[in-house]
Amino acid sequence: MSSVENHPEKNIIRVQLRQNILLKGMSESESAELEPHLVVLDCHKGDFLLHQGVHEMEQYFILDGILKRVVTNSVAKEMILRFAAERDMETSYAAWCLKTPTPYSIVCVTKARVAKLPLPQWVEFMERHAETKKLFEHDVMSVMGEIMAHTITLHMLDAPGRVHRFLRKHPELFDRIPKKELAFYLNLSAETLSRLKQRGKI
Repeated sequence: MSSVENHPEKNIIRVQLRQNILLKGMSESESAELEPHLVVLDCHKGDFLLHQGVHEMEQYFILDGILKRVVTNSVAKEMILRFAAERDMETSYAAWCLKTPTPYSIVCVTKARVAKLPLPQWVEFMERHAETKKLFEHDVMSVMGEIMAHTITLHMLDAPGRVHRFLRKHPELFDRIPKKELAFYLNLSAETLSRLKQRGKI
């Protein structure tokens, strides 16, 4: 881990931060205020950024790569809730507000780089910047709505319909996510996903 200032690629990282969905509208002074709190973390495929069931939480700004939210039940059965890539963010803000353990894990689908800070520090920052808080909370609600819509989709649409919905919603991710991960997200077997593609149904 490294601070932004001490990172050898700090100029690239600053550009990436300015492109983030939450940070791109910040003033120079707001960015300068936030930056010292951020640390940059390079991760490998399969690395956990956050474990389900913990109370220590962080806010993540994705600079490069793809992350996923995964929930695991008591018999170790998993479900992928969402994918998020560069310019997006990941958080467990709702759990932090409710003072409950994290309800899911955040895991690297690919090699990834994130900028992060402790969630309490991020909340303190937002309390001083109302527009950022408004945008952040709107994004959190939008993500929750998308996860609910995806869950409904798994029950309401057939296999081609699920794939077509993902292509419509996230065309930029379709060829970047390993097909095994994508099939799991869509509640399909990798073989079914491959067969649909071979038959020209997707």
